[in-house]
Amino acid sequence: MTKKQVTILTFLSIAALVLGFMVSRRLWFRLDLTRNKAYTISPVSRSLYAEIPDQVRLTYYVSDKLASIHPMPGEVSDLLREYAAYSHGKIRLTVRDPAKANLADQVERLGILPQQIQTVDKDQASVTTVYTGILIEYLEKIDVLPVVFSLDTLEYDLTSRIRTLIRGTDRQLGIIMGDSYRQWNEDFGLLNQFFTQSGYQIRLIVPGEAIADTLPVLLVLGGMEDFDNWALYRIDRYIQCGGKVFFALEGVYVDSKGSLEARVIEDQGLLEMVAAYGAKVKPELALDRSALTLQYQIRTPTGSQYRISRYPHWIGILGENGNSEHPVSARFSGMDLFWPSPLELNTPEAVEGVPLFTTTGEAWSMTNNFSTNPDVAYLFEQEAAETKGQKIMAAALSGIFPSWFAGAVKPVRGNSEEELPDMPAEAKPSRIIVVGDTDMASGLISAALGRRNLDFLLQAVDWLANDDDIIGIRNRSAQMGRLDRIIDPAKKAAAMSFSQILNVVVFPLLVIILGIGITWRRRIRAAGLDEDKEHSDGV
Repeated sequence: MTKKQVTILTFLSIAALVLGFMVSRRLWFRLDLTRNKAYTISPVSRSLYAEIPDQVRLTYYVSDKLASIHPMPGEVSDLLREYAAYSHGKIRLTVRDPAKANLADQVERLGILPQQIQTVDKDQASVTTVYTGILIEYLEKIDVLPVVFSLDTLEYDLTSRIRTLIRGTDRQLGIIMGDSYRQWNEDFGLLNQFFTQSGYQIRLIVPGEAIADTLPVLLVLGGMEDFDNWALYRIDRYIQCGGKVFFALEGVYVDSKGSLEARVIEDQGLLEMVAAYGAKVKPELALDRSALTLQYQIRTPTGSQYRISRYPHWIGILGENGNSEHPVSARFSGMDLFWPSPLELNTPEAVEGVPLFTTTGEAWSMTNNFSTNPDVAYLFEQEAAETKGQKIMAAALSGIFPSWFAGAVKPVRGNSEEELPDMPAEAKPSRIIVVGDTDMASGLISAALGRRNLDFLLQAVDWLANDDDIIGIRNRSAQMGRLDRIIDPAKKAAAMSFSQILNVVVFPLLVIILGIGITWRRRIRAAGLDEDKEHSDGV
């Protein structure tokens, strides 16, 4: 055997060995060139095996028909295989077609729902039933992702649900709707659907009802004018026991379902209690030139007309105004706020408070004569000169919070014989997030890019529940920003001029120069060929 043959044989043997490892899935390699590494699981998911005592079984139920016409099932399978490859044998993956395995009825009973898609075969359109869902099994417990059509939140869903199964705890979220004029399904239907799809079990708690010490997170939506001391005591005691709370409050009431009349909130104690924790919701309205558009109806002599205008009471918080040092806002993409109130931080001893996001420097406040009607926009800036500046709109607090009822007699309720439980002998460390807007979680978010509000809320709840490390993997899709992020008129004009020069002058000029260069090169080459031909003819 020659030396060349030995070299070739050695190379082929190594190649066969590498391919064999890849087929056996003992060697895993993927080149991910996407900006946010959408096709690569994070270190949190890679090290998940260390938290798994017994084997976790993942079954991806996907129709072969769907896999043959769409790339998504292949992408999902690759991500699941990466989970299994990094799991040190703790995660086992199976991919099955429910129809071929005669498991359609069983799969549907588990909660994996059939989907109808339209297909075209030989110019004939038809509707096909397909499945694409994931079953997660750990010991005797199961969880299901009913429909998987995207990688956007798949890693988050898998990692968070696997953790929930192996820890043996439910991902519960308690919610207190404080404002009597709001309805859960009507005003917060999007919030309910979003958290349910994210694997949280929603528990609605009536104001004043007992709050279990074991509840991981509590979301308080309003209640400034409706909570009595009994209800406040329940919340304060929950925090003293180490409970985590997200407060969505406001200092000014706006009749969003009617005349848009605005007035200062008549606080019954909730705002004072939260201020004692370290975050004061000011009795003001914050306005900003980074504003959303509002479509509204006006009456004219000829009938009704619709107008669209910038409405500075609806603030579009920019991603660049998020606190990149905090886990909740580290990958902040922005927020939409509706008639919000600014915050003021004044934390007590043993409590640390940091802003999560702010307005732009072009914001201002409305402290009296609250004008909210878009037809009188000339009144919006009456206080702009003296109140202009960046405003804190959300804050995170952590530490040991002072009790609002320290040294006070426990509240009683009318003729009720029920007695409130005592405060704990010693307060436990806790976490609180305060946002100066209740509508940021309401159905109004559908009027703007509301998805980012929901993403922020989920990240906030995860941080409150001490799941800091999975916050960053929530959304792996490409983020699209607004087209109107430049607020300063001079900067906007400069950007527009630069864009015009770039597109109208620079690019066409480069094309012309390139064309001249190519033409000149061809002429030189043609002249050289002619000289060679004359030379050969002469010879």
